[in-house]
Amino acid sequence: MAKISKAPSDGVFAVLPLRDIVVFPHMIVPLFVGREKSIKALEEVMGQEKQILLATQMNAADDDPESDAIFDIGTLANVLQLLKLPDGTVKVLVEGASRAKIVSFTDRPDFHEARAAALVEPEEEEVEVEALARSVVTDFENYVKLNKKISPEVVGAASQIDDYSKLADTVASHLAIKIPEKQEMLATLSVKERLEKAMGFMEAEISVLQVEKRIRSRVKRQMEKTQREYYLNEQMKAIQ
Repeated sequence: MAKISKAPSDGVFAVLPLRDIVVFPHMIVPLFVGREKSIKALEEVMGQEKQILLATQMNAADDDPESDAIFDIGTLANVLQLLKLPDGTVKVLVEGASRAKIVSFTDRPDFHEARAAALVEPEEEEVEVEALARSVVTDFENYVKLNKKISPEVVGAASQIDDYSKLADTVASHLAIKIPEKQEMLATLSVKERLEKAMGFMEAEISVLQVEKRIRSRVKRQMEKTQREYYLNEQMKAIQ
């Protein structure tokens, strides 16, 4: 269960429902926003210099999700930059700050707004977490080598992170896993459990990627063999 604290960040926040993305603390992410309610929520936040609560909606196709169609664990974020585009949409740069749990939604009609409570990570055995973190970095290096969609620079940055909570969230944000699985990672407060889940996801994906790599190599060799045989046959025909 998530542990709720009476922290200074408890309060009422504008909520920005997200489609097909989970934003973790420590992450800086560009978002393109087009829905009227979401734009109004951002304008409210920018006007008062407050944080906004980023919460992923359960169905990405839902244009106007009800409160019960939005995951109750989200990320309080700072809006770093907001740019209004010519087509009426908004590009916004946000930085995740901390996990929060939606306690209840208000009746505000012009945009989603909720009372939220900060979530606190439990204290854990540091030696065990450190050992897990080292294994996660090693697995992440192997994962990135096989997954060409992730820049190798990300591994270098991850290996320099000495905040294990941030490391777990950084790795989670780059994993090619489904939204419910990322949401599960966000909802997990224990750093130890997050690192273990990240390892599990990576090791399963590494196994699949290794099989794919072997298949591609085998197909490539077969194609090269077929091409060589074709050229030899054509040369033989030319000689005849």
